Amino acid sequence: MADDVAPRTASAYLDPSYWDERFGKEEHYEWFKDFSHFRHLLAPLLSPSISVLEVGCGNSRLGEELLREGVAGGITCVDLSPVAVQRMRDRLAEQGTEGVEVVVADMLDLPFDRESFDLVIEKGTMDVLFVDSGDPWNPNPTTVDNVMKMLEGIHKVLKPEGIFVSITFGQPHFRRRFFEAPGFTWSVEWSTFGDGFHYFFYILKKGKRLLDSNVNQHTQPAAPSINMFHEELESEDYIFRTNVDEL
Repeated sequence: MADDVAPRTASAYLDPSYWDERFGKEEHYEWFKDFSHFRHLLAPLLSPSISVLEVGCGNSRLGEELLREGVAGGITCVDLSPVAVQRMRDRLAEQGTEGVEVVVADMLDLPFDRESFDLVIEKGTMDVLFVDSGDPWNPNPTTVDNVMKMLEGIHKVLKPEGIFVSITFGQPHFRRRFFEAPGFTWSVEWSTFGDGFHYFFYILKKGKRLLDSNVNQHTQPAAPSINMFHEELESEDYIFRTNVDEL
């Protein structure tokens, strides 16, 4: 974890200067655990021929891990920070690693053609947009707009039967409203991983959305009498903290 204090607003996280400063000092950090913790969930989705896009790569080593898993159809890693991108390029060059392309790009405006990738992965990147979202049951309009821009871009660049994997703190009753928005054709499944605290591993398969909403894997729960906010913990840069409202 970086020594500096993380910003408390999503707009600060969307400013490349914050990440440039952070990645200028930080060699490596894995948001929401490294590949070994969720390999059992991701590996079944991989094959040698697929093309992969990682959104918000930072200084993660996920791209190299995917190469070791045998992915040979092309791996593209994007990040908002030019510093992060250059440092990853340098690291790959020093290792003599080929097969991973690293590109400066905004997750809200992905610069790729339609139907370019078989698999898109984000690990903690979308959570940035929820940092100051307000009531999680009714996020502020800016949060909603940004999340939808990100998801629309990912849906666009996925091939007709492509898969989007989202690794996140976000519970299904908060994320399904976005994943299942009109216009998206992907089905939504999820698992959890982690010891003690559980992370959510969503698998969204494009073109597989069921027309009958009553056959979804889980039902929508009623809103509890708690508010949830992002808070820094020693092991992560931000997390949900629950405060019970006093009546």
